[in-house]
Amino acid sequence: MRLVVHRSAILLLIGFLTSCGGGVGVVKQDQDSAPTRVPDLSNVPDAVPKNEPLSKYGNPRQYKVLGKNYYTLSSAEGYHEKGIASWYGTKFHGRRTSSGEIYDMYKMTAAHKTLPLPTYVEVTNLENGKKAIVKVNDRGPFHENRLIDLSYSAATKLGIIAKGTGLVEIRALTTPGKANTVTPVVKEPASEVTASVKSISSAEMFLQVGAFSSLSRAEQVKRKLQHEITGVITITLFKSSQGTLYRVRIGPLSSVDQGDSLATKVAGLGFPNSHIVID
Repeated sequence: MRLVVHRSAILLLIGFLTSCGGGVGVVKQDQDSAPTRVPDLSNVPDAVPKNEPLSKYGNPRQYKVLGKNYYTLSSAEGYHEKGIASWYGTKFHGRRTSSGEIYDMYKMTAAHKTLPLPTYVEVTNLENGKKAIVKVNDRGPFHENRLIDLSYSAATKLGIIAKGTGLVEIRALTTPGKANTVTPVVKEPASEVTASVKSISSAEMFLQVGAFSSLSRAEQVKRKLQHEITGVITITLFKSSQGTLYRVRIGPLSSVDQGDSLATKVAGLGFPNSHIVID
């Protein structure tokens, strides 16, 4: 669920959001929630990908929130990532987003920290195979280990309202500011969808503590963690353009809450940049 931190953080970006006309508003400390009367959202259509210019607001090259620097991607072309989705509802309904548009929790929209605004993306719930297309028109979520904040309607369509979070895969369908950049959405045949859901449901979460160029350093970190952490700690090899990396991971994790708790603990052990990854 989108936290108060998100909107508070946006206030810190007032240098490039003041043009939004005061829509950020005063931050209330009440908890975000779903609407009291739950509407029928079964027929809410996906957002329709289309070529749009970059938003006048919400696209700084770099910005800082709660002491952390973020860098807006120059292009959404080829963007494809897995992570944890959260959602936001009544607390921000009717307020201005970072792009200047009004947030409507009944529309298929989302917030992302680095994608250019607006970008249309396809979001797949890796736990049930459900898909949705949303328009990214806001910044956030600034909670650690969260990749995207979905509108109430989008989260409902993907089946993550009850849990509050979900494991998702995101694929960009448009590149703002460029013509003819809409990536077609390929519909899978029913039989393939069934098989896909079966394999997708096996997606696993790990807390990646760090990636090191030296195996001896990775083993040193692993030994330190084993003295403090209960759980399976592994070293996996990853070959990148920069060379071979040795990734130290804890898991698989049983829940997002467990990942959040472990991330806090390992930060106290001197590893503040851990993050949840999905395989």
